[in-house]
Amino acid sequence: MPAGSIEKMKYAFAYGADAVYLGFSDFSLRALRKGELIDENNLFEAVKVANSLNKKVYFTINIFAYDDDIKKLIEKVEIIKEAKPHALIISDVGILRVAKKYLKDIDIHISTQANILNSQAVKFWRDMGASRVILARELSIDKIEKIRKEVPDIELEMFVHGAQCMAYSGRCLLSDYLTKGKRLANKGNCAQACRWSYKLLEETRPGEYYDIIQDDFGTHIMSTKDLCLIKYVKKLNEIGIDSLKIEGRTKSLYYVSAVSKIYRKVLDNEMDVDFAFNELKKVGNRGYSEGFFLNNNDCESYSYDISKGLAGSDFLGIIQKKVDNNIFRVLIKNKIQLNDEIEIITPNYQVLAFVKSIIHDKKGQTDTANTNDEINLELISQNNDWQKEFEYALLRTKGLKEY
Repeated sequence: MPAGSIEKMKYAFAYGADAVYLGFSDFSLRALRKGELIDENNLFEAVKVANSLNKKVYFTINIFAYDDDIKKLIEKVEIIKEAKPHALIISDVGILRVAKKYLKDIDIHISTQANILNSQAVKFWRDMGASRVILARELSIDKIEKIRKEVPDIELEMFVHGAQCMAYSGRCLLSDYLTKGKRLANKGNCAQACRWSYKLLEETRPGEYYDIIQDDFGTHIMSTKDLCLIKYVKKLNEIGIDSLKIEGRTKSLYYVSAVSKIYRKVLDNEMDVDFAFNELKKVGNRGYSEGFFLNNNDCESYSYDISKGLAGSDFLGIIQKKVDNNIFRVLIKNKIQLNDEIEIITPNYQVLAFVKSIIHDKKGQTDTANTNDEINLELISQNNDWQKEFEYALLRTKGLKEY
């Protein structure tokens, strides 16, 4: 799972992830993120936390690197060496050379940015010292299975869920051109130009713009649906894929937690795949497709009506601690009102509850809790087993809304 912060990393692990990928904004595709990111001051702590849980941290260095970037990386190698992440995720051979010289005790994983499409490419990276390659999203199941048979002596990883873009394995120049070089996609600063609304201009009729496909949301001819292979993860496990990867660099703590849980439960035969697919609709998405996986990628793989990921359930809050019987300290993420029926999710439980009381520190009892409030919430449920593991409990709206 992606982990832009130590907090998200802890939630990903609690909800079932075996490993996370993270990185400094200078060297990974994370330049757009705000808040308390992973940086040189807390990387060591992140790896230490993962080790204490018997989990793994993969450190991303997968930008398209110029000489200045290589110089910057060399200046940071001692910090990375001291932290000892379990692997480095690399796409550039210049960065690979630096890693083999200065960080030779750390495993090397080759990023999907290297667009690995065939067994000979896998063998090349194996021979260059990589312990794992992350296959291109453009591969179909039959091609993946062939690669696995042809190269049995290296780990294979692949994306199974998350946003896709109008690019080859994420290697995109569209943003670079349309922002005149101000938002470089391959340096982690993509403007998401494939999500923009477009109109058609005929060159002999300047100023006359024509809609290509128009609806209430605009015209989004390049906005792909999100990848979702939840129905096929067991098959991937059977053919010998070593690691399943979820995209989500800019996603919320709720997304990281909910998606981790669903894929974990399906892999462990604790959740039906049809139920799981319905649960995945509750997190932000642009509609789902199998991408190139089934060899049938066509116009149905594009999201013509929405460009922003919409969730079937709203993320309402994070339980921070237990105050008293049925009363919890909650950080509110979206408005909650008295008597609302909500859903509580934890790594092992999903239960319905209703809001019996809302208590502000200064206002006392009230009918409403607003975004960013820290309040005491009294939650009544017929199943209180979830309170045994409330440390990672999250709140969301009940059911699945249409959008």
